[in-house]
Amino acid sequence: MSTDENVCAEAVAPAVAVEAAAAAAPQKPTGAKKAPKPKAVELKNAKGTRDFGPFEMRIREKVFQIITDTYKRHGAVQIDTPVFELKSLLLGQYGEDSKLIYDLADQGGEILALRYDLTVPFARYLAMNRNIKNIKRFQIAKVYRRDNPQIQRGRLREFYQCDFDIAGDFNAPMVPDAEVLSIADEALRKLELGPFTIKVNHRKLLTAALGMAGVPEDLHHTACSSIDKLDKQSKAEVQKELEQKGVTAEAVQKFYLMVDTVTQESSMQVALDKLRDILASTTGVDAEAAAAWTAPLEELVLLEKYLQALGVTSVKFELSLARGLDYYTGLIFEAVLEGALVGSIAGGGRYDNLVGKFSPRNNIPCVGFSLGVERIFSILEAKVKKNAEAELAATQVYVISNSKESITDRMAISSKLWAAGINTEFSHRANPKLLDQFGHCEKNGIPLAVIYGDAEKENKVIKIRNVSTRVETTVPFEDLVSELTKAIQSLEL
Repeated sequence: MSTDENVCAEAVAPAVAVEAAAAAAPQKPTGAKKAPKPKAVELKNAKGTRDFGPFEMRIREKVFQIITDTYKRHGAVQIDTPVFELKSLLLGQYGEDSKLIYDLADQGGEILALRYDLTVPFARYLAMNRNIKNIKRFQIAKVYRRDNPQIQRGRLREFYQCDFDIAGDFNAPMVPDAEVLSIADEALRKLELGPFTIKVNHRKLLTAALGMAGVPEDLHHTACSSIDKLDKQSKAEVQKELEQKGVTAEAVQKFYLMVDTVTQESSMQVALDKLRDILASTTGVDAEAAAAWTAPLEELVLLEKYLQALGVTSVKFELSLARGLDYYTGLIFEAVLEGALVGSIAGGGRYDNLVGKFSPRNNIPCVGFSLGVERIFSILEAKVKKNAEAELAATQVYVISNSKESITDRMAISSKLWAAGINTEFSHRANPKLLDQFGHCEKNGIPLAVIYGDAEKENKVIKIRNVSTRVETTVPFEDLVSELTKAIQSLEL
């Protein structure tokens, strides 16, 4: 074969190899469909949940700090419990709302559920720690309910609760109850949400009133679950539900008459006196039935006396307040914001037998409440406008430099301020413009800036600038921390 023929053969060989490989490869049948494209992932929040961006998180941080400071001021210590519990511990504690518990898949033989509230886990904690005979405890954590969410009204499926409880037998009826109410009142005032009312009732007084109205004893629990909806539904709607459960229309109307008679009174003392007159005048009442309402009514009279001593004026007696949870045994209460459409913003009461359900030999009476912070968040977010983010800024000082060693100077100064506990930021750009750095401060609400250029470096000084007034003060570089601390204190940051 000639040289030209060899060259030609070498050039053709790769093409022949490709054709042969193509022929050997499996061929798609004629008319075969193309493989479907993978579906794009749907980007959305799970139903009843939401994200919190930097603006919302600053509000949350402020709320949590106010609540935590209030609880600690009254001697509370903090605990934490698992986000899931044995389902058997949760069932039977929440009345008709037990259907809202989130079940989890079987985990190695344990039937689990996400916690519905923080109260039942706390009772379980006390039952397991028998050395604890009394405690003031608080816990801030997420809970989960398979409820019908209303995001704008702060009604979610995943939400925070901020609980405060006093556990122990102090042989002083209504004293812990009064302090718990005063703490709820104090926290809500500190949050500056607006005018609010704390509605109070007594679970035993409510059931006694239902009995006096003619509601059979075996229907008291389920009737309370319906009555608990009176703040969301009309009387006619609640009556229809009660009649479906077996309560007569006559009994419902008698109960409504009691409610209307005492609810119109703004004074808790006057309302209780009126209720006493109504119950005492009911005919055909034996001594046992009379005692059923006399004892809880006198407890509320004592509570009102203690609240006066504590300076709590936001409390109002509300006979129709039911609190649908089954574990309440005495005082029950809810806080509502006047003119707001978010439902109750706090609720609680006394639960003397819950710990004993888990540990009969170690029963500890308890009273406490929970703040509905998601609803509080929604109220505050509506009050604080987006352009007011300056009020929520965490950064206190911004380091500005246009020297030859700009980046390392900014880093060194920032490190010095961080070590002193001052919240500090600096630009990550190599050579940022001065105007851009000033603009960053104004846009993000950073109140102070320090300016360090070649001239300041040469003279061993540094400038402190009030961003809002644009007034600059030159101080010795070695005095930077002390002078900044004074400036921060003067601005009450």
